[in-house]
Amino acid sequence: MKQVFFQLSGLVFFAFLTSCYSTEDHSEITYMLNPMLKTMHPSPDWKGNPVDRDGKFTNLYHDFDSSFGDVWKWQTSKNPQKEEKKAETRTLDINTQAVIPNDGSDFLIWLGHASFLIQMNGKVILTDPILFDNFFLKRDSSLPFPPESLPSIDYLLISHNHRDHCDKKSIQFLSERNPDMKILTGLKLGEVIKDWTRGQEIQQAGWYQQYDIKDLAVTYLPSRHWSRRWLWDLNESLWGGFHIAHAEKTIYFMGDSGFGEHFEDIRQVMGTPEYCLMGVGAYKPEWFMSQAHISPQDAIKAFNILEGEHFIPMHYGTFDLSDEPRMEPWDILKSHEHEITGHLVTPVLGNNLFQ
Repeated sequence: MKQVFFQLSGLVFFAFLTSCYSTEDHSEITYMLNPMLKTMHPSPDWKGNPVDRDGKFTNLYHDFDSSFGDVWKWQTSKNPQKEEKKAETRTLDINTQAVIPNDGSDFLIWLGHASFLIQMNGKVILTDPILFDNFFLKRDSSLPFPPESLPSIDYLLISHNHRDHCDKKSIQFLSERNPDMKILTGLKLGEVIKDWTRGQEIQQAGWYQQYDIKDLAVTYLPSRHWSRRWLWDLNESLWGGFHIAHAEKTIYFMGDSGFGEHFEDIRQVMGTPEYCLMGVGAYKPEWFMSQAHISPQDAIKAFNILEGEHFIPMHYGTFDLSDEPRMEPWDILKSHEHEITGHLVTPVLGNNLFQ
């Protein structure tokens, strides 16, 4: 079975045997936000995150259908690219001589998948760290630096609870080494990770809420996705992306997302980002993946809607999560580069990607 089998379905085999099936129920919608945080959405009609009558978070525009029958169909169907995928020998480019700057300058370094090491205004940020192989995930492309060489982390950003973004061992490792680190995440995700920490502050935001921190402006943003780690916790914690800003420099971190109207909303509320960290992988088969993971071509459409300046692809080439060959997303981006209204950045692991 594919490694993502567990992450996508929450031990789907057992759920399949018991015929579990879940869809979002909009019959009684309420709304949730963190009253301690500032809401950036300018519309008086914005009430916070929609929550259904069962207390589960929902997307803004597209219901998430978690049919285990669809998961089973995917797992038992033939992958038409199986041989092509098996023959793939390329991995992500890596700068084996890379060093992490220690002169106080800004940097943006891809560690693989959705993990970025960022420094802005002297503060170090780490997004969705997967620093170690685990039962679910084995790296196809190596980390550019050993975890022990990472600098002190000021802010740890966790976009949602899926295992390729929220890793217990990595969070434990970072908590032990960074006692003053603050963790910034979505509503109710603190309940998942708090026991993995050494008592660090965890701020949980709703969409369009800005975290209460100094020196940087970090805002949690919508995505079209879902959450689950086990059989019993479907959509009980929130998913999203981040907007990180200081002075004139802005970064949009997409998190996991399917294509949707929320990209236009983000541009309207937050403005046009300078750097867009866009997921482009784990998108096949598209009939199954599109509601949660954007394709390379749709990522280009989303980037153009955002009117970003620099397109930095992520969420491909690191873990075997889906049916497409490892480097296919990059090949598609290059073949459609003329459609990108900004600059496509070649994402070498370990390089400083700030232009």
